[in-house]
Amino acid sequence: MSIPSNLKYTKDHEWVSIEGDIAIVGITHFAQKELGDIVYVEVETLDQTLEKDEVFGTVEAVKTVSDLFLPMAGEVIAFNEDLESTPETVNSDPYGAGWMIKIKVANTADYDALLSSEEYTALIGA
Repeated sequence: MSIPSNLKYTKDHEWVSIEGDIAIVGITHFAQKELGDIVYVEVETLDQTLEKDEVFGTVEAVKTVSDLFLPMAGEVIAFNEDLESTPETVNSDPYGAGWMIKIKVANTADYDALLSSEEYTALIGA
């Protein structure tokens, strides 16, 4: 299972990549595998400022719907619109083309509190 070392992770199975005060967020390989075939990604929080751990959207798989939690406080500034027509990209490329949102980070210290790849690996028992 792929767990890139250049990313940070949440206990809720989101990953985060950060450049300056912009963070890119998606779900991990583990999460997409547990969910199964993803058929829909919904983000209705575009242009909203949310607190860390607030729900920013949902991902729907064939058998379940799961909330998506914001790993860092900030404003949701972009949604990966490609997921509207090809949500299965989250299954095939969760760390690349399957990214979900970009946020303008309110507090970069939130990033430091996220899990490293080693800590996330231990969390999922991989």
